Amino acid sequence: MILVLGGTTESRQLAEALTGTEVITSLAGRTADLRKPVGQVRVGGFGGAEGLAAWLRLNPVDAVIDATHPFAAQITANAAAAARETGVPHLVLRRPGWTAAPGDTWHWTDSTQEAAALLPTLGKRVFLTIGRQGLSAFKNTGLWTLARCVDPPEPRPTWCTLLLARGPFAEADELALLDQHHIDLLVTKDSGGGATAAKLTAARRREIPVVLIRRPALPPGTTAVDSIDDVLVWLGSQPR
Repeated sequence: MILVLGGTTESRQLAEALTGTEVITSLAGRTADLRKPVGQVRVGGFGGAEGLAAWLRLNPVDAVIDATHPFAAQITANAAAAARETGVPHLVLRRPGWTAAPGDTWHWTDSTQEAAALLPTLGKRVFLTIGRQGLSAFKNTGLWTLARCVDPPEPRPTWCTLLLARGPFAEADELALLDQHHIDLLVTKDSGGGATAAKLTAARRREIPVVLIRRPALPPGTTAVDSIDDVLVWLGSQPR
């Protein structure tokens, strides 16, 4: 039995790749319109590291694959701690981060707060694409802001223009959005992947600077891979 901590495209692809193996994909359930993978699905948290450890003791799990979002730092920390406590083999699947291309003007930061402090020096009309968590850090920049999220934050912010949309996004649409709102600055997290990469290409074409928030570090001692093929190889190497 494989427990996949999911919610990403990679987690759904992994569940499909493991057809023939008993897989349980766990979803946090934080989005209104869940994209469920094939196989068994559970929705909701475990109750922190201790709750996940208790669940692992009660269920005959052979391995835990953390395929959550690269910025789901708390879930990743809980999974690493629970796996270490119970002795269940544990692997992190993370898509590669983005790499700057010729013509990009990128400014790297380590937090939403650091990114927000940098904005007034770079532009006046901001396209904010960090999801709904962390939006409040940008509330007092004094800049016109368009914030794109999958689901609306609670409470719904009044200091920015909110755009609800789910990727993937096409480059032509991203260009039109930048032009329509006269955007001169893009803020995003280094999520990686192709579903939302078009905004970076659009920013490059419009010569718009980009503020990128770095990924949180993985817990010490964590083994990580960046492809489903590597996950399958790792699973095949585990003692039976």
